[in-house]
Amino acid sequence: MSKRTAIVAALAFACIAATAQAQDYPSRPITLLVPYAAGGGNDVMARIVAEKMSRSLGQQIVIENKGGAGGSIATRQAAKSPPDGYTLALGGTGTLAINPTLYPNVGYDPRKDFAPVGLIATSALVVLVNPAVEARTIPELIALAKREPGQLNYASAGTGSGIHLGAALLAHMAGITLTHIPYKGSAPALTDLLGGHVAIYLSSLPPAVTLVRDGKVRALAVTGPKRSPVFPDLPTVAESGLPGYEAVLHYGIVAPAGTPKPIIDKLSSALKAALTEPDLRERVAADGAEVMSTTPDEYAADIDREETKWSEIVKLSGAKVE
Repeated sequence: MSKRTAIVAALAFACIAATAQAQDYPSRPITLLVPYAAGGGNDVMARIVAEKMSRSLGQQIVIENKGGAGGSIATRQAAKSPPDGYTLALGGTGTLAINPTLYPNVGYDPRKDFAPVGLIATSALVVLVNPAVEARTIPELIALAKREPGQLNYASAGTGSGIHLGAALLAHMAGITLTHIPYKGSAPALTDLLGGHVAIYLSSLPPAVTLVRDGKVRALAVTGPKRSPVFPDLPTVAESGLPGYEAVLHYGIVAPAGTPKPIIDKLSSALKAALTEPDLRERVAADGAEVMSTTPDEYAADIDREETKWSEIVKLSGAKVE
């Protein structure tokens, strides 16, 4: 047998083996690593999707919460897991687009170390200010910041968070200087916004609704490419004088690189079916997010675009976590 014939035969055997493996898949429970603590919005989203996919696949998808290093620990574990379809991870803007630049040794390559299954949802933020801030629109906020360079501060859920970098992008595009005050989580940051200790905060949508309605904070704009059903009368930042501005968070499911395509296709089909369920779409909307169903190839392209965009924002913000 020639070398060329041997290679062709080996490839054919590998394809047959992968197809046979996919036909039997899944034959046992699947683990979905969620790189954050239980109880948060990401965790709830993952559990709803996992429940729906479990029904389609005929095997339970078990959620394993593993926080730490901004989600990098669980994501790194997923990258190094056997590529057999039995270990998946909830991927997101933080873990796949921000952390590879934010952490010097994150331990994985978002493009090379994963086989994308598909996106789940996209979520915008809302620009909030304390009522004492003399600005009711984004242009007024920019004008105020230009009159008082560095005097306006903004809270974030931590250095390198989407909230931090969304505000950094706004400041960069507007040509203003804002002072960053990082907190250990969203709750204390929002508390200090209410107390007037910080002026600005880019919040997820659900907790902002009641606060805005009760006049405890003022909403200026949403950070997505279009207006949000949660705040239909609120303009986008892009509409408000910063064309091209967009700061949204994406969430999806990834498997380790090398997972056979037939298995990825089976998982992708189960995910797409789950995302058509009305109760799932309602639950995602209740969290201020919007279902965003894609093919594996479309999600791979999204990861590439998002990492390119957010790595530049991390660099211009000067954010770094040792």
